[in-house]
Amino acid sequence: METNEKQPVDLPENAFRELKPGEEYKPILSPEKVYPEVNAWSVSWGIVMAVIFSAAAAFLGLKVGQVFEAAIPIAIIAVGLSGAAKRKNALGENVIIQSIGACSGVIVAGAIFTLPALYILQAKYPELTVNFMEVFMSSLLGGILGILFLIPFRKYFVSDMHGKYPFPEATATTQVLVSGEKAGNQAKPLILAGLVGGLYDFCLSTFGWWSEVLTTRILPWGTEIANHAKMVFKVNTGAAVLGLGYIVGLKYCLIICSGSLFVWFVIIPLLGSIPGSELAAAAPEQIFTDYGRYIGIGGIAMAGVIGIIRSWGIIKGAVGLATKEFSGKNKGAIEDQAPRTQRDLSMKFIISAAVFALIITFLFFYLGVINNFMQATVAFLVVAGISFLFTTVAANAIAIVGTNPVSGMTLMTLILASVVMVAVGLKGPSGMVASLVMGGVVCTALSMAGGFITDLKIGYWLGSTPAKQEAWKFLGTIVSAATVGGVMIILNKTYGFTSGQLAAPQANAMAAVIEPLMSGVGAPWMLYGIGAVLAIVLTLLKVPALAFALGMFIPLELNIPLVVGGAINWYVTTRSKDASLNTERGEKGTLLASGFIAGGALMGVVSAAMRFGGINLVNDAWLNNTLSQLAALIAYALLILYFIKASMKVK
Repeated sequence: METNEKQPVDLPENAFRELKPGEEYKPILSPEKVYPEVNAWSVSWGIVMAVIFSAAAAFLGLKVGQVFEAAIPIAIIAVGLSGAAKRKNALGENVIIQSIGACSGVIVAGAIFTLPALYILQAKYPELTVNFMEVFMSSLLGGILGILFLIPFRKYFVSDMHGKYPFPEATATTQVLVSGEKAGNQAKPLILAGLVGGLYDFCLSTFGWWSEVLTTRILPWGTEIANHAKMVFKVNTGAAVLGLGYIVGLKYCLIICSGSLFVWFVIIPLLGSIPGSELAAAAPEQIFTDYGRYIGIGGIAMAGVIGIIRSWGIIKGAVGLATKEFSGKNKGAIEDQAPRTQRDLSMKFIISAAVFALIITFLFFYLGVINNFMQATVAFLVVAGISFLFTTVAANAIAIVGTNPVSGMTLMTLILASVVMVAVGLKGPSGMVASLVMGGVVCTALSMAGGFITDLKIGYWLGSTPAKQEAWKFLGTIVSAATVGGVMIILNKTYGFTSGQLAAPQANAMAAVIEPLMSGVGAPWMLYGIGAVLAIVLTLLKVPALAFALGMFIPLELNIPLVVGGAINWYVTTRSKDASLNTERGEKGTLLASGFIAGGALMGVVSAAMRFGGINLVNDAWLNNTLSQLAALIAYALLILYFIKASMKVK
């Protein structure tokens, strides 16, 4: 029987610290009582959130190579909805809405890092076929495996390690849900910013009222410098990218942008100055495409290797823990007798479901992708082994720093998969498809593992029933995988992943890596090597190598606005001598940035759908006019001014 008693709305004093010997953590929702969690309200809104944020995250991720975390904005919206509907004891329901909806961000991250490479390679190899089921099944199977492989480690991460891991994203989301239960109105600034950012980006991408990119080429001296010194400066004027920079923060934005500036203002001018070289006549953008980005790929790959080496102790511990859990030798209480807040799905179900999912994965490879029993078996073993082995690595990364190094691990998976599949006789376009689908499954599994541990920690702090979160996570995975597959097809047909309008940086990196390996052409190992050495040097200097290397690969115009957003974050949080006021302003800015991201990205999808339907309202002649750049400068300045003023205004 669900209780109607009003629960307390403050987290216990020991929520974020290690427990003393004999001390217990008692969540807000009492383990002895049953609260509303899974019902028509929470499941329906969870599905709506999964669809909306899958579409938004897919567009933004393919645009700038960064997938925003959907957990916080979904939690804010859930709080606003329950408040508007005057629902009592909505905390448990909001956790379920957030948990189902948050599948969007993790499924999108797994899909867009790899699967757009199928379309990219199809442009070069017309015989290579890509269909919805390949994209959908890769995302779905990866997500399901990530859920099933992580559940046995829930107790270790959220309970045994309580207070030892900071869980930054889970902490922020939990605070949003708790403050919402206190009748907070945090959804209002988010919705307003969503409207502002959405309308701004809609006018930009649908009508082309101002230029999307500001560039020094509009000035006479800027063109001369670009042609002779091979130096050009660009800034994307979109609202969504600006909001993303605010949330990432100035420190990491500067590291990412430093990688970009290093390529564009050091590497490219050096390559363009080689006497007698054909690069002397090439545009800076062409040198970046043909040379600069490969150095970034080498850096990304080495950063992934370094991350795996550093996590080796965790991997060994994970194997031992998994063996104990799956053999049934765990010392936890029997599920039915455990308190409500400690009940997971039964180990019998997890093992059975994992076996079934693995069988389906093998059949998908054998009947839908590779069509050779021996090669399909090898592919299946590689995917299953890596997915299981690195599940806890992904969860550990999220628990400590809130960042999942999934792209680096996936790049290494693709290289390994390509080498292995070539060794067993699978080459050419069919080998490329196989390797990318394998990478898609692994990438989504690791992304899901990292994101799901956040949901489970939120539930642990608040007092949700883990088994309900786990069971309904599968529904969110199905919905998000289907949405991502559809959005990816629309965006490819509208813009194309090789047009430059959608950067799809990680997917381009994946395609660039496996194509030479699968086609028997020598890969640019020298450029990879330069990037790898650079990553090692950066690591020794204690600079995050993965962030720097990603900056080297992502186009300059998409990195500069990240710094602008990060600078706004720094400005609004340092203007007062009152630390609490700075904190309030920073939190208000986070809500506004989330609105910019969600609104801007969603309108980007709407604009793409309009173009897909044959509606193109952009005046190309105006965009080629210098005045469109002036209009962009004015519009961008007004957007930044609004962002700063609204963030500084707190009650």
